[in-house]
Amino acid sequence: MAKFEQDAKALLEHIGGSENISAATHCATRMRFALKDPAKADVKAIEEIPSVKGSFTQAGQFQVIIGNNVSEFYKDFAAISGVQEASKADVKQASEANQVWWQRLMTFLAEVFAPIIPAIIVGGLILGFRNILEGVGFSALGQMVVDGVPEVTADGSPIYNTIVNVSPFWNGVNHFLWLPGEAIFHFLPVGITWSVTRKLGTTQILGIVLGLTLVSPQLLNAYGAAGALADGTVPQWDFGIFQLDMIGYQAQVLPAMFAGIALSYLEKFWRRVVPEMVSMILVPFLSLLPAVILAHTVLGPIGWWLGSLISDVVLAGLEGPLSWLFGLLFGALYSPLVITGLHHMTNAIDSQLIADTHSTGLWPMIALSNMAQGSAVLAVWWLTRRDEEESQITIPSAVSAYLGVTEPAMFGVTLKYVYPFVAAMAGSGIAGLISTMGNVQANSIGVGGLPGFLVIQANSQGWYWIATAVALIVPFILTLIFHKTGFLTEAGLNFDIPFFNNSSKEGSKA
Repeated sequence: MAKFEQDAKALLEHIGGSENISAATHCATRMRFALKDPAKADVKAIEEIPSVKGSFTQAGQFQVIIGNNVSEFYKDFAAISGVQEASKADVKQASEANQVWWQRLMTFLAEVFAPIIPAIIVGGLILGFRNILEGVGFSALGQMVVDGVPEVTADGSPIYNTIVNVSPFWNGVNHFLWLPGEAIFHFLPVGITWSVTRKLGTTQILGIVLGLTLVSPQLLNAYGAAGALADGTVPQWDFGIFQLDMIGYQAQVLPAMFAGIALSYLEKFWRRVVPEMVSMILVPFLSLLPAVILAHTVLGPIGWWLGSLISDVVLAGLEGPLSWLFGLLFGALYSPLVITGLHHMTNAIDSQLIADTHSTGLWPMIALSNMAQGSAVLAVWWLTRRDEEESQITIPSAVSAYLGVTEPAMFGVTLKYVYPFVAAMAGSGIAGLISTMGNVQANSIGVGGLPGFLVIQANSQGWYWIATAVALIVPFILTLIFHKTGFLTEAGLNFDIPFFNNSSKEGSKA
């Protein structure tokens, strides 16, 4: 008898038999099934099989944790069931039939942003470090003096020197670090248009070129557009019968995403209708040029308008009579903003608030949201701690979120299971409510997550630590409760982060 024959027979029986399997494969530690009727799987009986260490449903895939012997287990299972091994892509495609429209949309967004995550992580850490150098005042460095006048805040409190004010070396480091920081965030549209074409299976170099046309030095930098529009100094292309503003889209997400999608669908259309013998010449030209025109005439302005609308809503919420309600909503919805990339808009809002009032009530809620994602991931680690493969993702993702970079946590863990993401949103929402009720203010933008207290004003520390406790505890407990009660446990999303999950290694073992 084969080593796992008995357990394989039991798994086949409790999963609903061969006729209930659309496709099957395995990765480094798990069996992965696309089931025709997931309800036929007897989860309790499956988890009582000696070789099984656990199971879960993610994005329509039913996954059974076996461990390092999964390849041997699969051979015995295949011999008994008669099911031929499929690729991970085949299982993923078959499991999409079990996904609803919003799961497909979220998967698309996630798979567009997942390849950009390494750069965003680097950029986030650089910005956080630069914020400490240039944005955080330390009393030990003395009070800031400008033209012989000691600087104070609106309420008369002293403004202390930052590190760059007193150290030429760290001032130089701060300026140097903006070289990669600018490349990552100002030129983010290039990465987005490339990633969209990659996801949609079209020509990636055309996506890169399209992105470059959105951030070309010929254009007015997006950060200077508001002032130039106000005083009428925006450069224009003059076509005689009409003019077109030459405005760039540095750090803009939606314009780049809309343009990338337009380019990809144009290319797919022309590949269908252009004769093969001239397609190499005509398809790139007929795809790229109209996409560039659409980006600067229709799609870019629409994307900019949507981003500006969100900024206006945020400012109105912070300054209005229902700021407590805004804190609840913003705290809960900040993580979905990160998925779309629109969270970059908050930097401009924070900067404006700091310029006007010498403090911001928005940034503390962002730091709290980071912590909430970290705690949700920590709860997933606890639930899957026997799965070595999963721990390779959950542990570094939790650490990253607690240090203010949440993309690995969301794309690597919470969004893949959905219910931890909802738990993090709930905890972050409550923390945001407490933050606005206590009028928590930060002196500047700082390092997100746990180090965030460094920039919180002294008179806000009490309320901030209460909100911090909520952001740390509530998502963890809710994630465990949701898992135990089965709330949204079958609503996961199906995507991978290559640099995090060692997919090439899995592929070699699959």
